[in-house]
Amino acid sequence: MTVLDTRALNRATLARQLLLDRADMPVLDAVAHLCGLQAQEPQEPFVGLWSRLRAFDPAALSDLLTGRRVVRTHLMRRTVHLLTAEDVLAWRARHDPMLLQRVLGVYRRELDGVDLDELAEAGRAVLADGEPRSMGELARAVAERWPEPGTRALGEVLVAALIPMVQLPPRGLWRTKAGVRNAMVSSWLGRDVDPASSDDSDPVGQALVRRYLAAFGPAASADLRAWCGVAGLPAAVAAMREELVSFRDERGRELLDLPGAPRPGADIPAPVRFLPAFDNAILGYHDRGRIIDDVHRGLSVAGERVVLVDGRVAAKWTVVDGTVVVTPLRELARADRTAIAKQGQELASFLSDKDSDRVEIVSR
Repeated sequence: MTVLDTRALNRATLARQLLLDRADMPVLDAVAHLCGLQAQEPQEPFVGLWSRLRAFDPAALSDLLTGRRVVRTHLMRRTVHLLTAEDVLAWRARHDPMLLQRVLGVYRRELDGVDLDELAEAGRAVLADGEPRSMGELARAVAERWPEPGTRALGEVLVAALIPMVQLPPRGLWRTKAGVRNAMVSSWLGRDVDPASSDDSDPVGQALVRRYLAAFGPAASADLRAWCGVAGLPAAVAAMREELVSFRDERGRELLDLPGAPRPGADIPAPVRFLPAFDNAILGYHDRGRIIDDVHRGLSVAGERVVLVDGRVAAKWTVVDGTVVVTPLRELARADRTAIAKQGQELASFLSDKDSDRVEIVSR
């Protein structure tokens, strides 16, 4: 079985994630290809798409949100993602057990003795008027019947697990600050999510595997699980084994992939790229060594924005008074600093609507 070293896996990841070459594709297609973008920080997906698409217009993403073709919702790993409406409708039921399990992992004691089916029914009744509500408002509306758990536990289980919900605009629009207002998927998108399949071959799970490998492969089963949080995908993988190809990484793990997916050579140059907080190019794997050193792994879950140099995390970045400030994590060659400065200027211009192109690279 062919062994793919870390650099080869890095280049495959960059190609699948549209980070090797910026892509000429509509924003909706990019969101679909990437299987959504992590979006608990509302403005971060705009940077993620700017780094991946040529001539990205942030208004296009805002229009997709107001036009109900893209939505913000809890899904993979019970985190807020920006996904196409079609994917949410198709995938949500397959994630339901995981979503509930993760909420109960935090609030099991508070929710002990609560009939969750009755709670979900009560929540739906409150939302039936079509009015969006904050999590606290929804929880307080049912708390008289279930006073013991407290509004935090009630709100979390209703919004993140029991009822398919979306966060409505203006939350998540370009350069807009707005609180979270939730509505049922069925109300916002005009129909309920697709029901869970009873087919043992797990057709929705198979679709998740194909889409994940197209955007993240080659990858191990543990990587797939780390990305979506869903544990029960072995049946899906087994059902589609014959259509997949296999490799090994340098640790001996089996890696699965789609036969025709891009796997560029390890010697392909990789440009500097600025990634937003919680970017799935890093978080989408159990073994993140293909893109970030173990010593810096904590940055990926701490909300730090990072810079890729030669395909790997080499610096952090933030914005201070309109200036993109880059803090290297290691010594950088002069050519790399020049490339970072150029990309940083373009990012500053994008973020400021051309009011600033200032960039500062902090000395080590």
